[in-house]
Amino acid sequence: MLLNLSEIRQQFPALQETDAQGQPYVFFDGPGGTQVPRQVMTAMNRYLTEANANHGGYFITSQRNDQIIDMTRQAMADFLNAPSANEIVFGQNMTSLTFNLSRAMARLFQAGDEIIVTRLDHDANVAPWLALEEQGIVIRWIDFEVSDCRLNLTQLADSLSEKTKLVAVGYASNAVGTVNPIAQIVELVRQKSSAWVWVDAVHYAPHGPIDVQELGCDFLVCSAYKFFGPHIGILWGRYELLEQIPAYKVRPADDDPPGKFETGTQNHEGIAGANAAIAYLADLGRSYGQSATASSRYPDRRGDLKQAMQTIMSDERDLFTTLLNGLQAIPEITIYGLTNPAEFAERCPTLAFTHAHHSPAEIAAYLAERGIFVWDGHYYAISVIDRLGLAETGGAVRVGLAHYNTPAEVERLIETVHEMS
Repeated sequence: MLLNLSEIRQQFPALQETDAQGQPYVFFDGPGGTQVPRQVMTAMNRYLTEANANHGGYFITSQRNDQIIDMTRQAMADFLNAPSANEIVFGQNMTSLTFNLSRAMARLFQAGDEIIVTRLDHDANVAPWLALEEQGIVIRWIDFEVSDCRLNLTQLADSLSEKTKLVAVGYASNAVGTVNPIAQIVELVRQKSSAWVWVDAVHYAPHGPIDVQELGCDFLVCSAYKFFGPHIGILWGRYELLEQIPAYKVRPADDDPPGKFETGTQNHEGIAGANAAIAYLADLGRSYGQSATASSRYPDRRGDLKQAMQTIMSDERDLFTTLLNGLQAIPEITIYGLTNPAEFAERCPTLAFTHAHHSPAEIAAYLAERGIFVWDGHYYAISVIDRLGLAETGGAVRVGLAHYNTPAEVERLIETVHEMS
């Protein structure tokens, strides 16, 4: 492994927590929200001490507040390789931002226009678009293959037309880990329509580098609490499109992006924490980049972030292989999604499984009693669980690896699941 896990884990106070017997807790619940490094907590506390004010004042705390917001916009622009910090919009979370923008976009759509959604997505990238059916928008669904949980791109191509106004697709499945070929999807869309492409990158963001310019999409959303920050959401959109879309806002709010979409006072301490989360990742890139001369090769923050995410991806892939092999060796376990190591570039380290003799809830509770934290159910990816035929039996158990997880933790999970068999 490229990362010094002992050194990294010391930066996360939650990872030092133990149960009554002194056994460390194991956090495999990252897909629902990762743990937070100390510098994020420090930044939020410092904001509340030194810059706790609203936007636009002449006094020092307000000026500090605005400086922090500006700094974080640029930090997020670097994280996503956005052309401009003015294309970064902050919000409560990805779900709220998507509902906000979908409703605003609908003012430009007409009855009979079409939006494409997928059965592989979290419902936050489905429900906001389904809500537009009441305005006469037609929703078209793209399926995925049950055998490997890959999207059916042939069906996507056949569904596109000049009636298509938007394609909503996830970068990675929060349920089964599939990483979708976003650049290829964008190219398909461009060939057959003038539709916008809306990408939900919430689940992908902690696991690999994102480059919106390289992807070619029009909008991308993510949430800082999935990549080691606080509970806020981030939207990137092409500036000319953010200008074009009429926002729902109070009259004194900005008429220009990004402010026109940031309804009301934002979570400023959360924004400060998001800035610190990006700083944490940039530090990771400088310290553990795959090149020994990473800092000299990539002297800018964008380069450091790319190094960090490439390193994280490499280490997580090795750890995931151990997890997969261990669970596959248990005959009662069924694993969903890609399981061929040669195809792991098409998945992130999130694994969903069921057990022949125990429900997902029973397994999650058994693990929780032993200090191992996983999720069970549908994780808001209800279309995925329905399509896999698991809705009536309680969904699946989800194990999500993060870069701070260790081989020893993975072995502990495998041994504990084996005890139930």
